[in-house]
Amino acid sequence: MSLFSGLEHIIREDEPMARHTWLRMGGTAQYFAEPTTQDELAMLVKRCHTEEIPIRLLGGGSNLLVREAGIQGIVIHLGAAAFCQIVVKDNVLQAGGGASLAHVISNAVREGLAGLEPLVGIPGTVGGALHGNSGRQHADVGQWTHSATTMTRTGEIIRRQRDDLQFSHGQSSLNELVILAAEFQLEKEASHDLTKQMQKLWIIAKSKQPTVDQFASRIFKNPQGVRVADLIDQAGLRGTKVGLAEVSDRNGNYVIAHPGATSEDVLKLTETMRQRVIDLLGIELERDLEVW
Repeated sequence: MSLFSGLEHIIREDEPMARHTWLRMGGTAQYFAEPTTQDELAMLVKRCHTEEIPIRLLGGGSNLLVREAGIQGIVIHLGAAAFCQIVVKDNVLQAGGGASLAHVISNAVREGLAGLEPLVGIPGTVGGALHGNSGRQHADVGQWTHSATTMTRTGEIIRRQRDDLQFSHGQSSLNELVILAAEFQLEKEASHDLTKQMQKLWIIAKSKQPTVDQFASRIFKNPQGVRVADLIDQAGLRGTKVGLAEVSDRNGNYVIAHPGATSEDVLKLTETMRQRVIDLLGIELERDLEVW
């Protein structure tokens, strides 16, 4: 791999992507990189830009479907400690883009910082949460974001302040290649009270998600003020199957991939769901599941 000379220790070839997604399916990535420092990441991104190698960023894999044909180019995963640090100072929490959103929330609650706890139970990383402005009704990650540090597709690092950030329902202006880190400006509150609130919210969130032993992924974004799961129920879709993919009986906005399911099973099922909701309810659903 002369192309990646000096970076061989962080790159693997023909990496099975089923290992990295909640649906546990899909082909291989031509190259798979796990940089251990920001310098290694910058070197890798610049080299790929020069050689015109496509780059994809992998977060937690909770809303990702990889086709059986696999992925040409390189997949970068920011799971190393350098990208997952969480630091609290006064009422500001700093988190790496690769940090688990769940870990960030639990750290904030432990330190007596309120604001992010309504998001408990939402899977994924800080970077993914910021990119799609993860949230629930009346709460999203964007409203607490004070600044973000990003890396462009040419390897340039940009720090963006609150005035330069835009967040709306299910999306943000953070569209650079990598979200390296972010700062959240939170509110002081008693840790004991926050912990009780978080535990109650976690129980509610988990009761509306598939069980941990199921390979599942959330499919659609909630339209403003409406739960997709309710729309799926109204359309009579819960339990619908295509091949070995099935609409979850716990939450209609999740698809379960039974052993042996293919990406085509999942895609055909999601299209069936989308079309049925249009036909019966007149509502166009936007897919939250990312397809590679």
